[in-house]
Amino acid sequence: MMKSNLTIFIILFTTGFFSQISVEISGNIFNGDSIYISSIANNRYVNHLKTFADSKGNYTLKGNIPAPDYYQFRVGNQSIHIILRDKSKFQIHGDGKKFQQFHNIIQSDESIKLNEFVNTMMLYNYKKDSATAYLRKYPEQEKEINQSFTTTYLDFKMYKDNFLKENQNSPALLPMLNETDSEKEFARYEEIVLQLKASFGNSPTIQNVYAQYEQTKSRKEAMSFLESGKTAPDFTQPKVDGTIMKLSDLKGKVVLLDFWAAWCGPCRKENPNVVKLYEKYNKDGFTVMSVSLDKDKQAWLDAIKKDNLIWPNHVSDLKFWQNEAAKQYKVTGIPFTVLIDREGKIIDTNLRGEDLHLALKNIFGH
Repeated sequence: MMKSNLTIFIILFTTGFFSQISVEISGNIFNGDSIYISSIANNRYVNHLKTFADSKGNYTLKGNIPAPDYYQFRVGNQSIHIILRDKSKFQIHGDGKKFQQFHNIIQSDESIKLNEFVNTMMLYNYKKDSATAYLRKYPEQEKEINQSFTTTYLDFKMYKDNFLKENQNSPALLPMLNETDSEKEFARYEEIVLQLKASFGNSPTIQNVYAQYEQTKSRKEAMSFLESGKTAPDFTQPKVDGTIMKLSDLKGKVVLLDFWAAWCGPCRKENPNVVKLYEKYNKDGFTVMSVSLDKDKQAWLDAIKKDNLIWPNHVSDLKFWQNEAAKQYKVTGIPFTVLIDREGKIIDTNLRGEDLHLALKNIFGH
């Protein structure tokens, strides 16, 4: 999920609330011209300091900036990420024509580590995107492509684990949040956020991250009734023909409880995957219960037919977001899924795509 303009680095400064800090960065950038310390607000650069390299490439950026935080060090239209605290003083050297590839940060270990992780993550995501594109072009090579990417995935996972161990309480951990699912990996997510707060709590970016963490934590506590191993709350809903169905009617089967709607693009995009898995595992005792958040019955029925949703368990009270089952499960966005075992216990939530396939493979052994 990594891009060079990573959203986690978008910084919205409110200079009235934060004390300015003094910084100094110097060095030599040959083939360089305009040099900036910038932040990003509303997808645009905000320049805080600017200078020019002299005829020999030497430069000095010195002055006050809004707050201790994450910034962009820019040479022309190329940039790297830097971490600045009050009285930060270090050097950056490089080639202005290929600055992102060829630069050297001296005396700022935090910024060095930050860029190391960002660059490694960008390379991993490039490989992931390439594998996806190659698979679309050569679907007959699915097995070989998946095997190759699995190695890449495991290598990156090991790198992330080691990076976290080796950079305890470092602001350089920030981009790890982009590779951490705040719901499925909450313990890891919480560990990273608390370390960031301890190490760089006066940063506006980290204050924003911590506020998001508190919201996530509150939401997780509110959704604790859906934790793995707990009994899935039972409910009743009308089927297509008007008869009433209960979730508990499916006890004895592995059930994917799927909240969706005909008007939901991501839901419709995921439907072919669910159909494929139903066809593969239905004989083993797997089924789907689809709860529609539609309010137009004909649109609901047309989507069932068009997407070839061949399982019989389609229900809806046609109340849109006020669907009683959706309210009971505190659904705030769709698609939302709950995987339930034969005893009616929750296995996991929000599984889609390959994650859902792997979960079913683990259950049924093939």
